[in-house]
Formats: sequence, C-alpha cells, structure tokens
Amino acid sequence: MIKRITRSEKETEQLGEGLAGVVEAPAVIALFGGLGMGKTAFCRGFARGMNTEEQAHSPTFAIVNEYHGRVPVIHFDMYRIDGWDGLYSTGFFDYLGQSAVILIEWSENIVEFLPDDAVKIHIEYGDNECERIFTIDAPDKMLCEVKDICES
Repeated sequence: MIKRITRSEKETEQLGEGLAGVVEAPAVIALFGGLGMGKTAFCRGFARGMNTEEQAHSPTFAIVNEYHGRVPVIHFDMYRIDGWDGLYSTGFFDYLGQSAVILIEWSENIVEFLPDDAVKIHIEYGDNECERIFTIDAPDKMLCEVKDICES
C-alpha cells in the first residue's frame, strides 16, 4: 500500500491525472470515502489524464457516465446501490473485462463484488479541512509505477 497526501482539490486532480498514466485497460479503480472526500475531483483528473473529450462529473443521478479518450472511462456512482440486484441493474457486470477503465465512487457499497485485481483507493481527512490522505492498494504489477507517481 502507498500513501499520498493532497492539500487541495487541484492536487487531488493531479494525483488522479498521474495515476491515469500508469493504469492500463481493462482496470477497475475503486474509491472509498465519505461525502466531500474528493472522489469526484480524483475522477476528473483521472479522466483528463486519459485524454477524455468530456470533463468528468459525478454520475450521482445517472449512476454511470462514459467518457471517450485514450480508452473508454466508465464512471460509476454507487451511493444509492446496495446488493447484487441493484448493482446488476446498473450494467456494471457488462463493463467488466472490456477494454476500459472503470472508476467507482462509493465502492464500500459494492465491495464484495469488486474484482480481486481492483485498485482500491481509500480517502480520509488529513490534518485540516483541505488535506486528504489517499491510501492506494494496487496489484503488484503496477505498485512500483503507482509509487513513482505518488512520490513525485
């Protein structure tokens, strides 16, 4: 696991953008953290790092947004999803294995359905209101690259 502290929304976006440079499709990026933790800011930066045409925004009401860039980015918000039936109705399982990167906000609601090789990112408050602590658990094959991004 790797820890990285961001001190602003801009730094959180930069972290997402940097991680986009080391993630290869197919991949699942699972974000964990409460309201206001910076999940959407991270996703916005990640999508920009994947050269998407659209700016990422929270799919709270749509549940899923698709962005087209270097590879498709599928952005889920699982805030209102609980259980297999709810998850199935989102189309989540149809996206798994496709040549795309799946970003998931509110992954704590579907943790038992995440693939074993999902990148898990836990976000919590730091020492002040703007600071966030990112704990990143990535598969061994990309851990060194993620560490390089987090230390730069």
